[in-house]
Amino acid sequence: MFYFLYNEIFYRPLLNGLVFFINITPFHNVGLAIIVFTILIKVILFPLTHRSIKTQIKMKSIEPELKKIKKDNHDRQKQALEIMSLYKRHGISPYSGFLTLLIQLPILIALYYVFSKGLSFEKNLYSFLTVPKDINLTFLGIFNITQKSWILAFFTGISQFFQIKLSLPSQKPAVQEIKTFGDAFANSFTTQMKYIMPAFIFLVALNFPAAISLYWTTMNVFAIVHEGIVRRKN
Repeated sequence: MFYFLYNEIFYRPLLNGLVFFINITPFHNVGLAIIVFTILIKVILFPLTHRSIKTQIKMKSIEPELKKIKKDNHDRQKQALEIMSLYKRHGISPYSGFLTLLIQLPILIALYYVFSKGLSFEKNLYSFLTVPKDINLTFLGIFNITQKSWILAFFTGISQFFQIKLSLPSQKPAVQEIKTFGDAFANSFTTQMKYIMPAFIFLVALNFPAAISLYWTTMNVFAIVHEGIVRRKN
C-alpha cells in the first residue's frame, strides 16, 4: 500500500514530468530536459528553501547572543529556556530547516529513482504521453547521461563544496573560544561538512549514471544562486 501511494504521488508524476520536458526540449535532449525539470522542481520548492535560508541568516545574526546565554547560564534547563526565548523574540523556528528537508525528501528520493534506473520510460507512463523515438542521450555532445562520468561527478563535488561553504559559517571560532566539548564538536562538524561531504558526494556520483550528477549539480547551482541573492539583500 505504501509503495503504491509513493509511486502514484511522487515517482510516477515526476517520471512523466521528465518525459514531458524531453518531448518539448530541442532535439529531445534528455540532458537539457533534466536541467529544466530540476529547475522547475526547485522553483516549486522555492518558498520552503527560501524560508530555510532566511532562518539560517537569522541564526547567524544572533550567534553573539547565543554565546552570551551559554556563557552566563551553566544550568542546561535554564539555558534551553533562554535560547528558546531568544528564538521567539527574533521570529526564528529552529526546526524549519529540518521540516523543509523532511518535506523535500520524498521528492528527492523519487527524482533519484527516476534517474538511477537508467532512464527507462516503458512503464508508469500516462496514456497521453509518449517517449520520442529520436531521444538524444548525449549532453553537450560529450556525455552519455546513462553512463558514468567522472567529469560531471567532479562538477557535482565542486558545486556541493561551494553550496556548503556558502551555507555554513564563514569564520571558524578562535582557538581560545573553543572551551567546551560542544564547541569543539561544532567546529569539527563544520570542517567535515565543508570538505568531507563534497568528496563523499563525488565518490557516490562516480558510481551512478551521469544523469544523477547533472541533476545534483543543477540543484547545487540553483541553491548557490538563491542563497547568494538572499544573503546580499540582508
